[in-house]
Amino acid sequence: MDRVMKVSDKIKLVFLFLLFLTVTGIQAQQVLDGVVAIVGEEIILKTELLQASQAFAIQMNINPQQQPDRFEKIKRDVLKNLITEKVLLYKAKKDTITVEDQQVDAALEDRIKQMIQQLGSKEKVESYFGKSINQIKNDYREDIKKQLIAQKVQQQKLAGLTISRREVEQFYNTMKDSLPQMQNMVKIAHILMDVRSQGAAKQAAEKKLRDIRQKILKGASFADMASLYSEDPGTAPNGGDLGYIERGTLYKSFEDPAFSMKPGEISDIIETPIGLHIIKVEDKKENRVRVSHILIRLSATKDDEKYIIEKLKNIRRQAVEGRKTFAELAKEYSVDESTKNNGGELGWLPVGQLQIQEFVNAIDTLNVGEISMPFKTDYGYHIVKLEEKQESRKLNLKDDWDRIREWALNVKRQKVLNAWVERIKKDLYIEIKEDMI
Repeated sequence: MDRVMKVSDKIKLVFLFLLFLTVTGIQAQQVLDGVVAIVGEEIILKTELLQASQAFAIQMNINPQQQPDRFEKIKRDVLKNLITEKVLLYKAKKDTITVEDQQVDAALEDRIKQMIQQLGSKEKVESYFGKSINQIKNDYREDIKKQLIAQKVQQQKLAGLTISRREVEQFYNTMKDSLPQMQNMVKIAHILMDVRSQGAAKQAAEKKLRDIRQKILKGASFADMASLYSEDPGTAPNGGDLGYIERGTLYKSFEDPAFSMKPGEISDIIETPIGLHIIKVEDKKENRVRVSHILIRLSATKDDEKYIIEKLKNIRRQAVEGRKTFAELAKEYSVDESTKNNGGELGWLPVGQLQIQEFVNAIDTLNVGEISMPFKTDYGYHIVKLEEKQESRKLNLKDDWDRIREWALNVKRQKVLNAWVERIKKDLYIEIKEDMI
């Protein structure tokens, strides 16, 4: 449910670091001419390589048809990673290293969410792969498990690896001309208020949802009702299925009933900043719950919007005049559950990677310490405060020690891992069929 996700998660760009590339499960026939590599007793199929490369191309925003040369390079890189993964799985089998099913389930849900975020919707993901989300999940599961096992082997090998100050300085002196610059960064806080209809429109939405709920209680399929009536375009085609969620990812008013219900139960009507919902709990696993929902949005009137704008102007006036701090006002008025108790803080963000253009436009007009006038996004109306600003600059050891140290340590880890993998490879028969790549 894209719109029920915390506002702060949508404002920030999610930075993904994948040590091993995503691979999709393959149910293809293992015929000889489909094998691109042999690693010990394991094989890598041509179809496996192709689909893994397609998955990685999504993350890199590369279109295989429009950029065939870049896609060919991706395939080569992916093959190297698949071979490394097979080597690590060989080591895991020798050392009886495994992972729990719940870890696999959580990683699978995260991976699907990442794909949806990259491509924009579930429908686009399904179109890209030519199969349903559930089919993609089924295909992915075994390979996600292998991926997690390989990562666990690697983590055990690299645990305790440290780096000295001298090594960090040597890394910096060698690499400083090729290190990226610090981007333009802003530290911002916001107050969000949603426009909720309190009149006839809300009463009509409540009646509609009560009628739908009664049909479900009398035996109608929740999934069918969601497909017919839900106004959440991201989940309605999939029967309202949100997958597994954890606390802190959705609105509190949505999470509280979801985590208190038993599998199979249907909630009463609940309200969030985006509308009215009924929830069905599908399954529970420790700190996660799988839910489906039906959403009816609330249509606000012009008077509703005018009221919220004036209220935000008054809140802004209190902060500007010093009657209350911005943080105090955020805690009192903001409906963004993920930031209100922290003074509306969104933290340091790269300006070029802010996902909501209205925020960029508002920040561009501000000096440090200033507060914007109210502006509208898909989530409601906001005011934003520019707390600090940092211009683009070159990295240096004095100001950026932690960042440079982490880069240097990652390079050292990779060198140690590569050398270790090469030693293990000597125990295995490895063949790459160049004509099949």
